[in-house]
Amino acid sequence: MNTTTITITGMTCEHCVRAVTSEVSELPGVEGVDVELVNGGESVATVSSSGPLDAAALEAAVDEAGYSVQRIDG
Repeated sequence: MNTTTITITGMTCEHCVRAVTSEVSELPGVEGVDVELVNGGESVATVSSSGPLDAAALEAAVDEAGYSVQRIDG
């Protein structure tokens, strides 16, 4: 199992968490998404997957949810 950490800005509430979780969960290979909401700061999404994930696809999914990726690790 692979783990990828995404640092995201612009998230302020549980609706934001659900939007990001929903979009990222749709990517092939994603098995789980856990988002730590940091109000007014950089939130962190930890993505578990069966293999490596494409950084561009992750960024596009977060963008589709309406937020900005600051960094992707993993």
